[in-house]
Amino acid sequence: ADGELVQYHYGLKDLVTILFYIFIAIILHAVVQEYALDKINRRLHLSKVKHSKFNESGQLVAFHLTSMVWCLYVVVTEGYISNPRSLWENYPHVYLPFQVKFFYLCQLAYWLHALPELYFQKVRKEEIPRQLRCIALYLVHIAGAYLLNLTRLGLILLLLQYLAEFFFHMARLVYFTDENNEKLFNVWAVVFVVTRLFTLTLYILVIGFGLPRVENQALDPERGNFFSFLFNNILFRMSVLLLVCLFQASVMWRFIHFQLRRWREYWNEQSSRKRAAAGAKQPAKPLKRDSGYHENGVVKAENGTSPRTKKLKSP
Repeated sequence: ADGELVQYHYGLKDLVTILFYIFIAIILHAVVQEYALDKINRRLHLSKVKHSKFNESGQLVAFHLTSMVWCLYVVVTEGYISNPRSLWENYPHVYLPFQVKFFYLCQLAYWLHALPELYFQKVRKEEIPRQLRCIALYLVHIAGAYLLNLTRLGLILLLLQYLAEFFFHMARLVYFTDENNEKLFNVWAVVFVVTRLFTLTLYILVIGFGLPRVENQALDPERGNFFSFLFNNILFRMSVLLLVCLFQASVMWRFIHFQLRRWREYWNEQSSRKRAAAGAKQPAKPLKRDSGYHENGVVKAENGTSPRTKKLKSP
């Protein structure tokens, strides 16, 4: 009422809040599974492998869509998109608006809830290492941005990542319902490349040009300034940018390899279908008929007499 703006900082009480929202995420997970995904699975009659992947993609589509809309609302209302300088100006960003802090706590709670869900959903042993790797990467990046006061940069990166992931899992859901429909995978491929380029550009902009110009370059953990002084060193700055570029290049290489394999399988399938269709169009060879003619189902000789029947031996 008096116009005072209340901001927040992270602390140990965040752990209690995260624990509370872990239980909320488990409940929401069960609701989506029970009232949406299970009903669709009964109609599709998928195999066990496809059933597991369908459930995974269905849950992530709901989460990515919600997080993407929420993250877009936050970055627009806070002015991070209209003013890109705000991503590094006045670093460290120790004090956060409520909606930014709440968004990060909910993100951490969701990815932590995914650990017990591996048991509840009875995920196959072959899939557990891949899912654990994915959960760990999200937790490290989100917690790192939150604790190192890089929340503004983290919001933009999460928005780009969730946009690409949403189209990927949506394409998988459409593919499971109709295996001949792969158009959405092409849309995901375009979105993936665009988001990688934006991510790399954002890294170069913030790390290469933004953080080195921060006024407070001294190491001050109490005020939340952990490493901006390192970016004054051009050797360290170039090393970080090189690592970022190599990581993005490895991601793109895996993506290109996946697309090439997918296109190769598609063209092999098309060529096999063409060969099968060409074989079906070939005229059938005429059958050699017995000499004479047929009358009432009995072969008559040319002189009109019936052929001699074989004498059957008695058993």
